Amino acid sequence: MRYLNNLGNIQISILFLILANVIWGMAFPIFKWTLDVLPPFTFSFLRFYLGALIILPFVIKQLNVRREDILKLITLSIFSITLQIPLLFFGLKLSPSINAPIIIAAGPILLIFASIIFLKEKINLKVLFGTFISLFGVLAIILRPILENGLSGGILGNLLIFSATACGVIQAVILKKITPKNNPLTLVFWMFLIGSLPLLPFVFWESRNFNVWQDLNLQGAIGLLYGIVFAAVFAHFFLAYAIKYIKASEIGIFTYVDPIATIVVAVPLLHETITPAYLIGALFVFLGIFIAEGRIHYHPFSKLRG
Repeated sequence: MRYLNNLGNIQISILFLILANVIWGMAFPIFKWTLDVLPPFTFSFLRFYLGALIILPFVIKQLNVRREDILKLITLSIFSITLQIPLLFFGLKLSPSINAPIIIAAGPILLIFASIIFLKEKINLKVLFGTFISLFGVLAIILRPILENGLSGGILGNLLIFSATACGVIQAVILKKITPKNNPLTLVFWMFLIGSLPLLPFVFWESRNFNVWQDLNLQGAIGLLYGIVFAAVFAHFFLAYAIKYIKASEIGIFTYVDPIATIVVAVPLLHETITPAYLIGALFVFLGIFIAEGRIHYHPFSKLRG
């Protein structure tokens, strides 16, 4: 805590974004492993509904959200929880988990255009050029199943993950609009609660074949605990805090941390392999990020020292 007290808001935001992306990077293989025993909608609902209950004691005295932001908050909750998480989970069931962070690296590209259109942010041309190079890498990963095996379910999984990425871009844009005048943790609480409730009909449908009280084993419990405490509560709070002080168009640059964290977990846990097509795609993604970072005035690590 003493270290955090010595940092400014920008530096704390950078640290939080790095931590959030490490958590989310590790989450992809953990979630794929968990989805072998826990149905997607049930996993999604429990992760965020229980996450909301964990947060509630910390925000019980400050649950108010500005009236003009309520509709935006509902939209944010639907895109970031109700739609994004099931899309990601179904994508992970069909595709290798190491694909997810590279595909999600397309987020900065989508986020740049969304920031220009909706937030009126000014974008440096070098950042724009770098993200377009990253796009080629992302396309290589999305089309990887065709390049290696012809048409298969893998490309559908990749497209579902890409759709989840688009939902994440909408999340970042709306958060940027409503976070400055609201408590970040309060927003996270309402996001989790509002976004999880529409999943209930699908949870009841899955309950025909899965009883959470009887069928949840240690594997499912570990993944659920990680998803609730780390990937939901901590990571989303880190994002909500950081987006108050960092441009929405530059949030996505920090996703370069994800693939490293994913591979560290996916190779030993799931025995996934790194193929030439994956390496080529990842190379273009990182090259684009390297070019873009050259003009970002708060490099993810360089200013943590103050």
